Amino acid sequence: MITLNNLSARIVGRLLIDQASVALPAGIKAGLVGKNGAGKSTLFKIITGDMEAETGSVSIPKNARIGQVAQEAPGTEEPLIEIVLKADKEREALLAEAETATDPHRIADIHMRLADIQAHSAESRAASILAGLGFDAAAQLRPASSFSGGWRMRVALAAVLFSEPDLLLLDEPTNYLDLEGTLWLEDYISKYPHTVIIISHDRDLLNTAVNAIVHLDQQKLTFYRGSYDQFERQRAEAMELQTKAKVKNDAARKHLQAFIDRFKAKASKARQAQSRVKALERMGTVSSVIEDHVQGFKFPDPEKEAASPIIALESGSVGYTPGKPILQHLSLRIDTDDRIALLGSNGNGKSTFAKLISGRLPATGGSVQTAPGLKIGFFAQHQLDDLIPEHDAVEHVRQRMPGATEGKVRARVAQMGLATAKMSTPAKDLSGGEKARLLMGLAAFDAPNLLILDEPTNHLDIDSRNALIQALNEYTGAVILISHDRHLIEATADRLWLVKDGTVSNYDGDLEDYRATIVQSSRGKGGKNKGNGGEEQLSKAEQRKANADKRATFAPLKKKINDVESLTAKLNKQIQALDKELEDQDLYDKFPEKAAAKVKERAEVVAKLAKAEEHWMTLSDEYEQAMAG
Repeated sequence: MITLNNLSARIVGRLLIDQASVALPAGIKAGLVGKNGAGKSTLFKIITGDMEAETGSVSIPKNARIGQVAQEAPGTEEPLIEIVLKADKEREALLAEAETATDPHRIADIHMRLADIQAHSAESRAASILAGLGFDAAAQLRPASSFSGGWRMRVALAAVLFSEPDLLLLDEPTNYLDLEGTLWLEDYISKYPHTVIIISHDRDLLNTAVNAIVHLDQQKLTFYRGSYDQFERQRAEAMELQTKAKVKNDAARKHLQAFIDRFKAKASKARQAQSRVKALERMGTVSSVIEDHVQGFKFPDPEKEAASPIIALESGSVGYTPGKPILQHLSLRIDTDDRIALLGSNGNGKSTFAKLISGRLPATGGSVQTAPGLKIGFFAQHQLDDLIPEHDAVEHVRQRMPGATEGKVRARVAQMGLATAKMSTPAKDLSGGEKARLLMGLAAFDAPNLLILDEPTNHLDIDSRNALIQALNEYTGAVILISHDRHLIEATADRLWLVKDGTVSNYDGDLEDYRATIVQSSRGKGGKNKGNGGEEQLSKAEQRKANADKRATFAPLKKKINDVESLTAKLNKQIQALDKELEDQDLYDKFPEKAAAKVKERAEVVAKLAKAEEHWMTLSDEYEQAMAG
């Protein structure tokens, strides 16, 4: 149980949390939600002890390990796999001590503890986590310094997941993941064996991976059981009841106050009037429901519709180095009303493809035809750095509207969803979400026929994401979307293209099919499920026959596995027998040399068991992959 009791916290004099309390059962997976700036990250700092609360306390089970993603991504020359393995401090310390320990009792304890924490399978577990986050076997052996900042943050995430803390705190972990990594993380968190609190604005993550929501709103914490969708329904019902209760309360108070005002001066009614005053005091008031207004988005519709197809590619290729195309064999068309989401892991070429169709990168082969007069708007996260730090939103827009009146310039800024109070704020002082709104507005400034959005939601809260969905659905031009936000894709895109294996092709399934493929792949299972290639499943009879043939083919491997299982059972019995002997205190008092020999023997058996279990893991993985292939 984790208990936050009467917490209050301020940042630069501003009260963010006011005597808030919440209790989280052990093993809960909770999403911490609230508006940007509400104090969610501040709450994490209080839980970890990095910040003192103004009042209140945090109660966490004794010796519980708290883990969160390191703020600075690793950039050393160490291979990624080594960085992740070192995140398990206990395993590292035990392995180091095992090299120098001489006391037989301590040696036995070390090996027993290594077995308890499954040290023998550490490397395969670390490799599995890294693979799920997008690092193949070759990448895992490369030094961290060879990767960009975003990829290093994935390594930092892999490290904390591998260390498997008792309380896992994750603050917007999907901001540096692609859709594939996000889908893997959803599956991983849903099966995580300990307590998780995750700050996220990713609706699907909060619907799939967590089983509770903690809402930070109006400086208070409220606990809800269930997914994010269930939380929204419960909160809407509670707000409706509160509104009705306030109306009823206000009417009752008005009736009592009218009696008091009318009769308080009359001696004959003084006693009744006084009793009404006390009743009014006891009744109290029901506070109003306070709903924060969310600024909308507005993308201007194309002034003139371009002829379809607005872009046509025929045997196209594109890359950055002559003779080394990133993507090739591109034969695709984009029409005036297309809403296309690009799928595929980071590094496969989604952004390269977006640059090609936007004209920011020339084709190196084939042809790319665009409709006459085609206007394209392009938004990407890296463009946040292109804003002039000292210029406010009005100044950025005025550059696009020379000669326009101040009123017209400000009206255009308002369409971008920036509040009046923020229009005169320098770009360097805007929040990430406010910068994203400004940049999206600038990208769509000239009423483009095609709007390309590359990860537009990274700095937007859930309500702002919903506003973006509404704006995209109202926009009449074509849209190309790259996003890790599954809800955004499902709500706005009607076609899916897969960027994989050096090309771009139509994906016939839906996002649920794609999710199943990603999760299945991360678990090391293949099979004949229908995927992007449209391969049909085998019939049940064919599948049974195929499985029987596989079992016969790999029967010798299965026999090896059975033999190792028998050996591990025998070694476990030996350890149990030795433990029983070593429980006898007389053995140490009367026969110390024999006791030392027994301790040494036990350590040797434990080492054999660890080796046998590692061999069993290797054989089992080989067998499973062979059967799944």
